[in-house]
Amino acid sequence: QEKKVQRKMHGGDGSEGSAPRNSRISPAKSLEVSDSDGTKDQGSKLCGYLNKLAGKGPLRGFKTRWFVYDPRKCYLYYFKTPQDALPLGHIEIADACFSYEVEGDEGQFEIHASGKEFVLKAPNRQVMRYWLQQLQQKRWEFCNNRGSASRDSWSSPPLPDLPTGLVARDADAFTFEKPSETTESVRSEFALETSSEDLAGVGVTRNPTFPPTNINFSLKHWGTELRNSMSQLRPGRGSGEGNRRSVFYTGSDDWEMIDPPSRELQEQMAMLEFSKKPHPEAHRNSTGSVFAFDFGRTNARSKRPLLKDVMGGPSKNSRSIETSPVEWNGSKSSETQLRLQGQQEELARLREELASQKELVRLLQQTLKSSQCDRRSAGAPDSPQDSVQLIQEKDRQIQALCGHMEKMALEKESLQQELRTLKNKVGEINDQLGMLMETIQAKDEVIIKLSQQSCPGCESAGYPTRGAPDCSSPNSLCKELQELDKLKDSLQGYKTQNKFLNKEILELSVLRRNAETREKALEAKYTALEAKLCQIESKYLVLLQEVKNPVCSSEQNPAREVISRLLEDALQVESPEHQEHTILKPHPVSEYDVYGFKTVPEDDEEEKLVAKVRALDLKSLSLTDQEVSVGVKWENYLASVMNREMTRTPELKALIRSGIPHEHRCKVWKWCVSFHVKKFRDSVSADYFSLLLQKAYEKPNPASKQIELDLLRTLPNNKHYASPTSEGIQKLRNVLLAFSWRNPDIGYCQGLNRLAAIALLYLEEEEAFWCLIAIVEVFMPRDYYTKTLLGSQVDQRVFKDLMSEKLPRLHAHFEHYKVDFSLITFNWFLVVFVDSVVSDILFKIWDSFLYEGPKIIFRFALALFKYKEEEILKKQDSMAIFKYLRSFTRAILDARKLMSMAFVDMNPFPLRQIQNRRTFHLEKVRLELTELEAIRQNFLRERETNPDGRNLISDDEEDN
Repeated sequence: QEKKVQRKMHGGDGSEGSAPRNSRISPAKSLEVSDSDGTKDQGSKLCGYLNKLAGKGPLRGFKTRWFVYDPRKCYLYYFKTPQDALPLGHIEIADACFSYEVEGDEGQFEIHASGKEFVLKAPNRQVMRYWLQQLQQKRWEFCNNRGSASRDSWSSPPLPDLPTGLVARDADAFTFEKPSETTESVRSEFALETSSEDLAGVGVTRNPTFPPTNINFSLKHWGTELRNSMSQLRPGRGSGEGNRRSVFYTGSDDWEMIDPPSRELQEQMAMLEFSKKPHPEAHRNSTGSVFAFDFGRTNARSKRPLLKDVMGGPSKNSRSIETSPVEWNGSKSSETQLRLQGQQEELARLREELASQKELVRLLQQTLKSSQCDRRSAGAPDSPQDSVQLIQEKDRQIQALCGHMEKMALEKESLQQELRTLKNKVGEINDQLGMLMETIQAKDEVIIKLSQQSCPGCESAGYPTRGAPDCSSPNSLCKELQELDKLKDSLQGYKTQNKFLNKEILELSVLRRNAETREKALEAKYTALEAKLCQIESKYLVLLQEVKNPVCSSEQNPAREVISRLLEDALQVESPEHQEHTILKPHPVSEYDVYGFKTVPEDDEEEKLVAKVRALDLKSLSLTDQEVSVGVKWENYLASVMNREMTRTPELKALIRSGIPHEHRCKVWKWCVSFHVKKFRDSVSADYFSLLLQKAYEKPNPASKQIELDLLRTLPNNKHYASPTSEGIQKLRNVLLAFSWRNPDIGYCQGLNRLAAIALLYLEEEEAFWCLIAIVEVFMPRDYYTKTLLGSQVDQRVFKDLMSEKLPRLHAHFEHYKVDFSLITFNWFLVVFVDSVVSDILFKIWDSFLYEGPKIIFRFALALFKYKEEEILKKQDSMAIFKYLRSFTRAILDARKLMSMAFVDMNPFPLRQIQNRRTFHLEKVRLELTELEAIRQNFLRERETNPDGRNLISDDEEDN
């Protein structure tokens, strides 16, 4: 506790010691975001308090705002407080330029962006330079990363939310344009020397003294928080009042403290005050304090000051315990002196206690002897010999007392002699003191006379003076010296400003040149594509003209030749033999999509062309205005939760139902999984997954063999699971083995491998393990993945009921042709549509599934049937219907239309209704299984008793 007090005394725990006292806001040390709120997937966060010029007319003035930089869009958001959810506005840093005036207010700088001018003010120049340097660096990084040749858009931001998952490995393939080494070296030469300590960061929100508008949302201080939030509406008292305000007070008129001292601080100050009060006996024998300041003694000794107090001067003894810790000396020597002072006081206290204990023992021994003598004297002497012994003992006591009296007399004489010597010394010291006081008074008079004769302006400027005779024109010389100092300061300021502006001009020139290069490339690409489009249009016009003319059946159709030529041109676009200029080449269809699934088959040329058409259709759908609007909404939402954790809200539910953008899916999935399995993770150790994995490799369970057989059959059309050496195979093995040891009653069921494989695309091993637990143990009913698949059978019956209710025509059509569609939908429910729909729709379904649960499966299963309801109704044959059902979902590409059917057309869709029907059908299925088991047992008994039936083999026995 004393060490904590010492650190607080010397400013070891805060940065107030270097902060200006009259500043409204104070800098704080820049911290890592990973140190706060457990967010480990982000780097250092540029944030802090700045004053922003706002308002109009007479209400225009600086207001304190909390600024946070968002690397996704290169925006600088500003909030009223760090706890706010929605920002008040933002500044676009990507196209901004920065400047400041040397002769302007200290710490004030300007940001020009998007045709607007933002005036900000830092507490001092050092903080201002740090912010300008950081904003320049963020702009430089963002604009350079924006020029990636592998990205679809030149203006798309970097992908900061892909730190995990298998798809994150694809992000490493992006090659950004790197600036030249010469430019980087010049930028480093122009860089200003600023320290990142005590400037900006998350730590400012943890200190109750930062800043006046920092509101701590608690019921205890809600009155103060309300006054702080309304303080900006009150008119100030003038410019003079602002200089008198301390960082510990609000801007209101009543000068109320923001937060009272904490209990811990009060206890520390009380201990400090107690430790500074010496023991009276120890202080009587001490010669002086090692610590330079004599805390807590001045008031008690104001009437009779000690000689050392007089010699030490009033400045050292005027400090009390109430002096602010940030004003004390913070050097190592003072800390060592403070520790030595405490150790000496502790040693003196222990010595005094030891002496008192020895005296107590001596007194107890004397009391014991006297009590024994009194007891002997109280009784009658039994014999003359006893009387003689008693008299002899009394004589020894008398002799001992006489000897003690002689010693005391000698000690008294020595003390009197020492007292006389000390009195003489005190007299001599008093004489010396009087002489010294007179000498000091005479020197003071001489100094005053010399000061009056010398030039005051020269002294104030710090130049040596020799008196009035050598200063011929003091006023003019002082003015020249003062002007020289001002010019030197201005020169240094302009040098710093020139250095900063040179770097700003250099960066803006390079960024503008890069932007012009990108613009020229885009114009050339646009021109080439436009020319290519004209060629294709002309070919199709020829085709339409040929189709328009009537052709006899006996003649050869000329349109066939045109169609075959167009197909050949389409297939030769990406062939290695077809050498074409890069800029004239249309956007190629990648062999794999962004999730790693194969989009183009290898063998059949016709299927390859159809797959390319499907991929281009998906690409065009992803570039619609609605998709762009969803991306903007997600950016705004993530910007609003920068200062807090995500929570389940209607806004978030609507956003997830619209689909999570690829670059943010990892972060949102991880949060969804953590939310659903929080109670499980809190009840186990942090290394629970590692322990399960270690146990699985040390002692394989019966499920291990089946897991190995299914690894390569999981997602063979995905490059992350295509071969035994793929990175996803080992991760999938670890997740399934750990899960089999957690749930030995399930072990492994075919279908779990696909669920884990989809989770691993965006999550790491441990998070994918918990995702599998969320699906099996939280979302799905019991016995869903067991050997009997009881829960899956129940859900198929529930789905039939919902089909008859939501899609009655289609259900009647299936009943009429006796089509059991559960043979198709069973796999949908078991693996949540994996390998049943296109990847873009699959992951949008999983977005809502991980947030809302299994109800989403029912919604999308009904929506898929509704999407193709008319086509299914046209089929008039059971075989044709069943054949169509096996592949119709792969032809559905419009995710927006499908999601509208699932979340709008299927309403109302209460979960309670599904749960009630599950309970109803569960009893029926259990009853049927019981009857089947009874029939099986009867069959086995009859076979044993009937000799002819012993040759019969049941299906179960044949499987075994």
